[in-house]
Amino acid sequence: MAITADHIRTTLHSYLEEHPEEKPGLAIALELLDTGADLASRKEFRGHATAGAILVGPDGRILHIHHLATGKWLLPGGHLESTDTTLMEAARRELAEETGILAEAVTPASNIPVHIDIHPIDANDAKAEPDHQHVDFRFLFRPGAGVGRLQTEEVIAATWRDLDSISDVHLRGRIAQVLR
Repeated sequence: MAITADHIRTTLHSYLEEHPEEKPGLAIALELLDTGADLASRKEFRGHATAGAILVGPDGRILHIHHLATGKWLLPGGHLESTDTTLMEAARRELAEETGILAEAVTPASNIPVHIDIHPIDANDAKAEPDHQHVDFRFLFRPGAGVGRLQTEEVIAATWRDLDSISDVHLRGRIAQVLR
């Protein structure tokens, strides 16, 4: 069964129970859910959910990918698909798709996201997409075994970077909390 508005709402509320100070910054997602917006749909241009994966290696470094489409170094992640059943599983799927790391080779730190970020996305004329917002549910994973060779279909390269390379201060702080 595809990800539902109830699942997104429950995940968001679980996150806000742990981080109530973030409610004002996430108000737009709550408002969209209250209006009946389908945040699981990529076609909801007021804002839609995406899922991100933060893979922390045994040495505490974070996996970054050099994404082919954007030309930027990013954390793995992307849009939800109709086959995704939870936001965490969507993040795990995105990690597998973008890196080639088997989904069963990583373990989530929690069923609650380590961070939720809302950020603007520029219009994409090639995809007929206007400016919109992503509500990015970011989950932290640890590898259970060697990650092996990374695929290069969607990414140019991958590298492990120190925690201080994460530019988002809130995300960096949340990762540091989990690593303590």
